[in-house]
Amino acid sequence: MSRHFANENTETKSKWKRTEMKKYLYIIKTQIIKSMTYEFNVYGNIIMQTIIMITSAYFWRALYTGRSVVNGVDVGSMQTYIIISSALSVLLITNVERRIGRSVEKGSVATDMMKPISLFGMFLAEDIGSIIALIFQNMLPILLIGSLMIKVPVMADIRNLPMFVISVVESFLINWLIAALFGMMAFATINNNALIQVKKHLIRLLAGSIIPIWFFPESVSKVLSALPFVYIYQLPLSIYIGRGDRTTMISQMRIQFIWLVILSALFFYAQSRITRKVMVQGG
Repeated sequence: MSRHFANENTETKSKWKRTEMKKYLYIIKTQIIKSMTYEFNVYGNIIMQTIIMITSAYFWRALYTGRSVVNGVDVGSMQTYIIISSALSVLLITNVERRIGRSVEKGSVATDMMKPISLFGMFLAEDIGSIIALIFQNMLPILLIGSLMIKVPVMADIRNLPMFVISVVESFLINWLIAALFGMMAFATINNNALIQVKKHLIRLLAGSIIPIWFFPESVSKVLSALPFVYIYQLPLSIYIGRGDRTTMISQMRIQFIWLVILSALFFYAQSRITRKVMVQGG
């Protein structure tokens, strides 16, 4: 009898998980369709990223004049770094901060939290849906333009591809968690649009998106290496261009995973505090 009830309980939990997954998959699908309709934003982002990419590539080409290798990286690898960085910037676009801000500003956050789906899970699903659409709308065109106008960004060692993919997934999650934690400031500031723009550009600078931190002074580089930002851009990019041996890459990926765990713990703690506050005060 107890085994029968245990089987029924397991089956019920399994059905519940499938139902929950269908909800998030539906949100992802809806967001993909929605993102495909905003063509002007797509073209504008492609133009902006192309300008940044080409300008940066020629900047590094000029900087390397008379030099073959700087800090273990040649000019070809540096140009590949810039192209892949521009492509990765598409995968690291988040809207969770603005979604939190709009919910707080409208006063609908308490109602949103009462829905039969996790509020932040919904925001994550929306961002994933947007990124899937942007891969085809933005990322592939940027890679094509970079290949035609700068160089074909061939990976240094194809054997590092699994590490690169894992690192990119973790970099997306780290970036999303930082954005979500930053977005929670809306509960105190109400409107955080200006801060979002500052945070976006500051992270790209500190993460080594355009200027790798190995070009910074040693003291500054050590400080930045202790922060999570370099594991958003610089680590996956370093793996792609093959800077460092596999032992070093694996060691850095361990640190990246540790930061992912730390930020996840901070996120769930902050989420629980905010949920209790909203439910008690009513938004």
